[in-house]
Amino acid sequence: LYWRTSRAELLQFKNEGANASALEKEIGPEQFPVNEHYFGLVNFGNTCYCNSVLQALYFCRPFREKVLAYKVQPRKKESLLTCLSDLFNSIATQKKKVGVIPPKKFISRLRKENELFDNYMQQDAHEFLNYLLNTIADLLQEEKKQEKQNGKLQNGSIDSEEGDKTDLTWVHEIFQGTLTNETRCLNCEAVRLNQNQTS
Repeated sequence: LYWRTSRAELLQFKNEGANASALEKEIGPEQFPVNEHYFGLVNFGNTCYCNSVLQALYFCRPFREKVLAYKVQPRKKESLLTCLSDLFNSIATQKKKVGVIPPKKFISRLRKENELFDNYMQQDAHEFLNYLLNTIADLLQEEKKQEKQNGKLQNGSIDSEEGDKTDLTWVHEIFQGTLTNETRCLNCEAVRLNQNQTS
């Protein structure tokens, strides 16, 4: 299936955004936490897997704060992270509390960067989440590496051992953990633990 957003549909989404203020009035402003925004994301041909992950990540406050802080850094070349920070910023700075936003720039960048998502087929949300978090972590690690190299070149010293260490990023700090699987024998009560690092 191939689906495009027509001009009429975009106008409908805009009108739905306008109706959002009526929804806000009906529900009452006291129902919305201060400085919180609830925006749906337009589906561009089976992008619901992406939209649901983006909305969940937006409401992961530590992640959102880091992404928004990335927005205020000196402009970098376009990446999934810059597009995500633009999207989160456009949600966070809306005057209305509820509405609809088309994540066109983010979806376009995603499709450019990974051919797996460059189609109009349904995708697995968990695979997308892993791809997005790994891509952001890789980008942040590369930026740290570049900053260190630039700093070392200015200082005139290069410590190769320090440069070989893998730096943890805020993505790791927020999402990394250990998954423990415990198997217990019903006969002898022996326990076998299997631990996997998650990131």
